[in-house]
Amino acid sequence: MKGKKVLKILLCVVLALVLIVGGYFAYVFLSYHRLPDNLELEVDVLYKGGVLLDANAHSAAKPSVGTPYRIVSYNIGFGAYSADYGFFMDGGTESRARSAEAVMRNIGGAVDAIAAREPDLMLIQEVDTDGTRSYHIDEAALLRDLLTPRYADTALWFDFAQNYDSPYLMYPLSAPHGANKAGVMTFSAFPISSALRRSLPIEEGFTKLLDLDRCYSVSRIGVEGGGELVLYNLHLSAYTSDGTIANEQLRLLLTDMQGEYGKGNWCIAGGDFNKDLLGDSSVYFGASDIKYTWAQPIPPETFDGVDIRLVAPLDKEKPVPSCRNADGPYHEGQYVLTVDGFLVSPNVEASKADVVDVGFAYSDHNPVQMEFTLQGS
Repeated sequence: MKGKKVLKILLCVVLALVLIVGGYFAYVFLSYHRLPDNLELEVDVLYKGGVLLDANAHSAAKPSVGTPYRIVSYNIGFGAYSADYGFFMDGGTESRARSAEAVMRNIGGAVDAIAAREPDLMLIQEVDTDGTRSYHIDEAALLRDLLTPRYADTALWFDFAQNYDSPYLMYPLSAPHGANKAGVMTFSAFPISSALRRSLPIEEGFTKLLDLDRCYSVSRIGVEGGGELVLYNLHLSAYTSDGTIANEQLRLLLTDMQGEYGKGNWCIAGGDFNKDLLGDSSVYFGASDIKYTWAQPIPPETFDGVDIRLVAPLDKEKPVPSCRNADGPYHEGQYVLTVDGFLVSPNVEASKADVVDVGFAYSDHNPVQMEFTLQGS
C-alpha cells in the first residue's frame, strides 16, 4: 500500500514536470512573431545638448560630392562584453552582463571609442532596449544621451530598428538569458529624411528561436545638388546550422543596394556580417582549427551580377581583428578574425578602412572605420 502511494506521488511529480516543461515550450513557440517588412522607422534629431526635436525641425548641411567623411561601425555586444567576459553560446560560462554598472561602464567606453574618431556617421549593433541580460537598461536612450554632448554645436539624427525580441529563455538554468529586445541604431550628423526596416530571411525550425527577426535598416540622407546617400545598418545571422542563411541575407541586401545605385544614389552598408571578411583571417592573426558558422568566408558568387564591392577593414602593416570568440577572457591565442566591415557602390570611393584597436575592452568586437568620398557622375 505504501509503495503504491509513493508511486502515485512520483507519477504526479513527473506529470507536473511534463506539464511545466511542455507549457514552457508552448509559451516559447507561441510567443514567436516577426515584424512586418518595409516598416517605416521613426527618425528623431537631437540638438544643442539633448533637446529632442522633430526630425524636420532643424536643418543642417547635406553631404557633398568630393568632401571626405568618416563612418564608424561597432557591435557593442549589449554592454556585457568586457575584455574578461566569456559568453555561454561561444563556449564561455556567462549569459548576462555582470551588473547594471558594468553595462553603463561598457557602453560609456564604447561611446568614448566611437567619439574619438569624430565620425560623421555611426552604425551600432546589439543595442538592447529592454533585456534581462542587460538589466533592463534602455541602451538606445543611453547611447543617445552620451553621444549628444559630443555634437553639442550641431544636430544628430538617429533611427532604431528592432532585430531581436525573444521570449524568456530559461538557459542556462543558473542565470537564464531571459527575455530581451535589441536592435541596430544609426546616427548621422546629416539630416536623415526617412528610414525603413527591411526584414531578412531566417532559418526555420528551432534555430529561429535563437535568431529572432533579423533585419537591416535603410536611412536616406539627401546629398547637396540632388540624389541620396542610402545608408544600411546590418547584423547578419550568427548561430545557424551551416551559415548559408547569412549568404541569402547578404544577397538580398546587395540587390537592394544595386537598385539604389541604378537610380543614381550613393550606397554604403556597414555592420556585423558574421562572415570572415578577409577570406582567411588566419593569414593575419594566426591559424586555428576552430570553425564556426559565423566565421566562414563570403562565397565569391554572392557578388555575381552586382557592382557593389566589399571594403574589409585592414591595415596590413599592423593588422587588428574586429572580433574575438568569447569562450573566455580575452587572451593571447584566442580565436580572432574580422567580421565587421562595409559595402559601397562604385560611386563611393573608400580611401581607407581599418579596425580601431581598443583591445576588446567594451565588447567582443572592436569598432571599424572607413574614410570615404562621394564621387560625381
